[in-house]
Amino acid sequence: MRVLITGGTGLIGSAVVAELLGNGHTVLALARSDASALAAEKAGAEPLRGALADLDVLRAGVARVDGVIHLAFANDFSSPDALANAVAEESAALAALGEELIGSDRPLVTASGTPAAPGRPSTEADPLPTDGPVGGRGRAVMAVLDLASRGVRSTAVRLPRTVHNQGTGGFAGLLTGIARQTGVSGYPGDGTQRWPAVHALDAAVLFRLALELAPAGSSWHAVADEGDTVRDIATVIGRRLGLPVESVPPETYGPLGPIFAYDQPSSSTHTRQTLGWQPIHPGLLEDLENIQP
Repeated sequence: MRVLITGGTGLIGSAVVAELLGNGHTVLALARSDASALAAEKAGAEPLRGALADLDVLRAGVARVDGVIHLAFANDFSSPDALANAVAEESAALAALGEELIGSDRPLVTASGTPAAPGRPSTEADPLPTDGPVGGRGRAVMAVLDLASRGVRSTAVRLPRTVHNQGTGGFAGLLTGIARQTGVSGYPGDGTQRWPAVHALDAAVLFRLALELAPAGSSWHAVADEGDTVRDIATVIGRRLGLPVESVPPETYGPLGPIFAYDQPSSSTHTRQTLGWQPIHPGLLEDLENIQP
């Protein structure tokens, strides 16, 4: 299968590209810069020059492939407005990709986050949030899944709070960056809230399986660790960086403060049983031991 991928040179995307190429697929990778184009070529993909906001480029890319995996996101959490702009950009891109695939029965695999389910780990059957700081992402993903009724094999791989590799990535990576800046490895509240996690190489396998096998309108959980407490995560970060570990105000995390405070464990039982996905790489706490002081 020839696959268009957005975000193909990021932490997750580079793992997905390698997984696709290693399993007989070819890749057309959206590349917004010369550096990204070179990285895509080095990985074995064909670069498609353009940014996520270049909707005509996305449409032209869809015309050249058998399926699409969408991973790109601006990841600008510096302010509520910046986050809203990133969500709006992604929503427009997903709409363009989906419209181009209508009636083709080709796969469109998009990424989202795992939802919260008060008092228990969330499952693949739980709905995505459609309000709050990232509610727009939930609405965009639901619109993609609705394309199942219009001849698109649309699916969503829900990613946990942290997708990691060699001690970097995801919300745990943000905690590490903030710890370096502030001199404190902090956690919001009492730190007992739980975050699910997955290694990027395991997540990549699930994206491939969803591309190849998932039925239209389905959602899957790329969750290896059901939920590590944020205090435990901060403790490893603090030890690796030689910093004190303590509770800090939610405002420390800017617009992500309310999200960081959620208890949000998640299950992948249905995904494992249905698609045969089995994560095999190190869990988050073990992988964080790779953080360099």
